[in-house]
Amino acid sequence: MKSETKPISSLTILYDNIRWEEKALYEAAKKRGIQVDNVDCRALFIDLNEANSHYKNKIIVQRCVSYFRSLHSTAALEGLGACVVNPLHAAATCGNKLFAHMNLLNAGVKTPKTFSAFSEESALEALDKFGYPAVIKPTIGSWGRLVALLRDKDAAKAVIEDRMHMFPIYHIYYVEEFVKRPPRDIRAIVVGDTVVAAIYRYSTEGDWKTNMALGGRAEQCPVSNELENICVKAAKSMDGKIVGVDLMESEQGELMVHEVNNTTEFKNTVKVTGVDVPGLMIDYLCNLGK
Repeated sequence: MKSETKPISSLTILYDNIRWEEKALYEAAKKRGIQVDNVDCRALFIDLNEANSHYKNKIIVQRCVSYFRSLHSTAALEGLGACVVNPLHAAATCGNKLFAHMNLLNAGVKTPKTFSAFSEESALEALDKFGYPAVIKPTIGSWGRLVALLRDKDAAKAVIEDRMHMFPIYHIYYVEEFVKRPPRDIRAIVVGDTVVAAIYRYSTEGDWKTNMALGGRAEQCPVSNELENICVKAAKSMDGKIVGVDLMESEQGELMVHEVNNTTEFKNTVKVTGVDVPGLMIDYLCNLGK
């Protein structure tokens, strides 16, 4: 993605955990002569009634890992006039799989067949009709945590009974069909209206999950017109400006979206593809600031 940019004078990177991505964004901004304020959200306090807030018109890159910190800090800062990337709607929707699924569905984006249930009994009854195997996921969560493959009713009973003893958010049962796919999925990075890079993420031997945090490996994925169109449509359905879109390929080769990531990780994408993803993100933010 090529763009001629006039650098903005400053931006803020808001984080709660410094990863490779936050460091890369900082370095990319500094190379462009941009003053960067790195702000730890855990140390942040915001006067919600501040008249003529000093946050007004500031460009803030939201990089908090915590869904709840990201959501609420974005609401406060955006409410005081800051330009937060991604904005509040994206923060709220991308971070909740059920919310995201409904947005994708209404935008005409192909997704796995999914149901939601709100009690142990209704979840098991729905699974009897839905069929096994199926994949149960927490509506809020990342890195493959608490995602389980339900191979049969005994497995479903064990997993669902266990979740009855967790926080109430885990009593919302979000269950997807188990898509028969190659042992990989796709992570595409969308910046504005463009997929700037994409990778295949392969499962480790004997595991069906593809999360890089769980030891999966990555290879470059060609960005076809079909892939780009689907990903940009998915991003727009969330009001996402800079997102990671995760897709699966069915046995018939059909692409379907199963997640859109608000504060996406892109370390492995840069490593595998060689694309300057953080630089392209900063260039996009520069254009927002014009």
